[in-house]
Amino acid sequence: MYSIVKYILLFFLAFISLVSCKQEQKNKIQVGFSQAMTTDDWRKQMNSSMKIEASLRPEVNLTISDANNTIQKQIDDIEKFISNRVDVIIVSPIQSKPLTAVVEKSIKAGIPVLVVDRKIEGENYTAYLGADNIEIGRIAARYIISHSKGSGKIIEIMGAKGSSPAYERSMGFNQLVSENKRFSVTNVIQGDWEKESVKKPLKAVLLQNPDVEYIFAHNDRMGLSAWETAKTLGLEKKIKFLGVDGLNTVNGGIELVKSGVLDGTILYPTGGNEALKLALKMYNKETIAKTNILNTIVIDKNNAEIIENQMDKVDQQQEVIESQQGAINLQEKEYASQNNLVRLLSFFLMIILSLTVYSIYSTISIARKKKLLEKFNLTVIEQNNEIQEMAKIAERSNEAKLNFFTGLSHEFKTPITLIMSYVESLIENEKIKGTKLIDEIKLIHKNSNRLLRLINQLLDFRKIEEQKFTLRTSNAKIYDFTNEVMKNFKGEATRRNIDFQLVCKNKSLELFMDLGLMDKVYFNLLSNAFKFTPDNGKISISITENQDNTVKISFKDSGIGIPENELHNVFSPFFRASNNNKNSSGIGLHLSKEFVLLHHGKIELKSKQGSEFVVTLLKGKSHLQPSEIINRAENPNLTPNLILDNLDIKSDLNDVDPISDSEKHSLLLIEDNIDLVHFLKSKLSNEYVVHTSDGSDAIEKATEIVPDIIICDINLVDKDGYEISKVLKKDLRSSHIPIIILTAQSNKESVLKGLQSGVDQYITKPFSFSILKQSISSLLFNREKLRYYYTNNIYRIEPESRFGNQEQSFITKMNDIIKFNIEDPKFSVEDLADKLGVSRVQLYRKVKAIIGINISDHINNVKLEKAAELLKANEMNISEIAYSLGFSSPNYFSTAFKNKFGISPKEYKSSN
Repeated sequence: MYSIVKYILLFFLAFISLVSCKQEQKNKIQVGFSQAMTTDDWRKQMNSSMKIEASLRPEVNLTISDANNTIQKQIDDIEKFISNRVDVIIVSPIQSKPLTAVVEKSIKAGIPVLVVDRKIEGENYTAYLGADNIEIGRIAARYIISHSKGSGKIIEIMGAKGSSPAYERSMGFNQLVSENKRFSVTNVIQGDWEKESVKKPLKAVLLQNPDVEYIFAHNDRMGLSAWETAKTLGLEKKIKFLGVDGLNTVNGGIELVKSGVLDGTILYPTGGNEALKLALKMYNKETIAKTNILNTIVIDKNNAEIIENQMDKVDQQQEVIESQQGAINLQEKEYASQNNLVRLLSFFLMIILSLTVYSIYSTISIARKKKLLEKFNLTVIEQNNEIQEMAKIAERSNEAKLNFFTGLSHEFKTPITLIMSYVESLIENEKIKGTKLIDEIKLIHKNSNRLLRLINQLLDFRKIEEQKFTLRTSNAKIYDFTNEVMKNFKGEATRRNIDFQLVCKNKSLELFMDLGLMDKVYFNLLSNAFKFTPDNGKISISITENQDNTVKISFKDSGIGIPENELHNVFSPFFRASNNNKNSSGIGLHLSKEFVLLHHGKIELKSKQGSEFVVTLLKGKSHLQPSEIINRAENPNLTPNLILDNLDIKSDLNDVDPISDSEKHSLLLIEDNIDLVHFLKSKLSNEYVVHTSDGSDAIEKATEIVPDIIICDINLVDKDGYEISKVLKKDLRSSHIPIIILTAQSNKESVLKGLQSGVDQYITKPFSFSILKQSISSLLFNREKLRYYYTNNIYRIEPESRFGNQEQSFITKMNDIIKFNIEDPKFSVEDLADKLGVSRVQLYRKVKAIIGINISDHINNVKLEKAAELLKANEMNISEIAYSLGFSSPNYFSTAFKNKFGISPKEYKSSN
């Protein structure tokens, strides 16, 4: 009940206020004033006096539009007044001629026009109000003639060209000056009413005519500028300055006269209040003169202070009037508010009676409806819960479908790897190279590449949907990059006799681009161009620099084009044009647009005769975040083929000399794809002893065999590759083994997860077998370097050294145990393995893998190092040292010591 009353009251109050405001606006006299500009105090004073006069007349609604010294805006402002059907228009023209037509339009529309300050061409206006500018020019001439005591040379500084006051003042001034032969206007400077327009030309004139007696400026601002210019030449006391306006403001004419800058100024009244009074007479159709002249006087040192005091009093009176008017307006608002409140209370009393009757009825009705609403609310809640549950099920189902879709796409990469790896082998086979079969094999390779690109597009689409792409730009030459991509299409162009061209004037032009993403954009656009361009057609790429710091890359073809009404859908996912009868996924152009947007660029389509895609990219790197920029180590002049880099075919598959199993490194291949296992095993068996696992027993095999290197897939039956890698890297028995992850998952998160699991290298499918082979060799070589370090520093390894890993901890712990039991002759390898928590075989293999010697030799080496320390100390004889370190006899100790250090214990002791 309370809320109903509240809404009714608010509606009624708003309605009353709206009606009152509209009625008030409708009853007022609408006066529109088009002011030329408000950049100077004179026009601000005109506006102020007009507003004060309007505030004294409640029946007037004054609207002032500032044209900002722009002729077209002033015309538009007057047009707006005409369309709004104001009652009277007041115009202060910027220039005479351009405003003539619009003023005549207002007169024809029945709206009277009062022209103030400046005139328009012709007499087609209602009335003019302003000072007599011809008379102002004459007053200036009389003043100079009557006060002159010098050369009689005068410089005139005129107002803006095309302004009627400037023309009339100059005409009146020159009429009187020319009548007196003693005086002459030596120079006329064309100003624009502002200070800066005066200084440069005046300085040039004064340098040639330093004996000028008077400078007459058409307003005080230009007069002040003339004085400042003369001061720079030291002539400010020799020359007298006369201005026009006589404003009582800071740097106004009266202040300049009092300070001695101006010899005098001619009062040019603004006439703001007179203009509004005259406009109201025009509205009331009273008889008025066509031309209404404002009175003016000369202000000099004799009367400047008196006039200033008079103007100050006028200003004070105006402030009092404004204050009183404000109080009146406040009282009017209070009255209106109280009047509305009375109306509101009356209405409120009327509805109370109605609401009382309604409340009795509604109380009974609400009780009944409440029960129905409660029942309905329960039903709605249940339905809402069901909808939310269904939404969750749909979301899970959709996510499962997307995961299946992504997973299936990843699964495609393994068979592609097999296809491409076997194709690489066939291409390199000397027996096939010279036969016709080689073309068919290359066709298989080409279509495998195409299938790979399609799968990558599907995966990119998922990443775009999940917003997982990160821009990684580097500086590259766009011409070289474009030319490199074009090489992949040159064969198709030649076969189909398509004119395939690249046009670029600046071949050294560089752009910051993510080469991988931009390569996909190029391939999508060029693939479409070749797909829809007929034989003997034309495809061109043009690169153009623009003056707005952008580069446009245009891909144009002479194909079938796209219907005009479908152009806006081209970049939508899964879109297919109505004239497209070819197989298409519909996501290539969508991905291209997203990749270009990631570069903060844009892509557009034009389709008239064929299609033209235009990619616009920004030059420089100011539009990029620091995280989006990478430093390329390779030569920036060489642009890689980003699609085919990982499919590069090298001659690493040539037959190698057989190696005996005893000399081979051992390799554990953890992969559940039988074909891939068979392929890799057949290729690697020449150089490695290959053990295999489908993942179910991977950890057990790794700790049992302790291989030299492990290759592991991610998607396995029992445990995934991340988990297996993590377990093996934490296990003391296998932590030293390098692990290569071989997977179809190439996104950033998967790579990061693999590295966090401790893997040494991450290779994505499809892969080049030569790259895999080189990766295995590099990791084993690095392991040999680490082994060399341990072998030469085995007794000096500290936790703070740069090889801070589990191998270092293992060796440190093993050495500590050996040193602690060094004097125990019964301490054996089995005892050491037991204390380290590994078997004797695992200890043997791990020590052999890390330091390259067996564990028994290592224990003896530690004992002999200790013996050398004791010999240096010279506190025990040789026999005592031999027995204390667990050697069976001094002779055996001497033999072992000489084998390690090259000299006998006795000689070593003597030398130290």
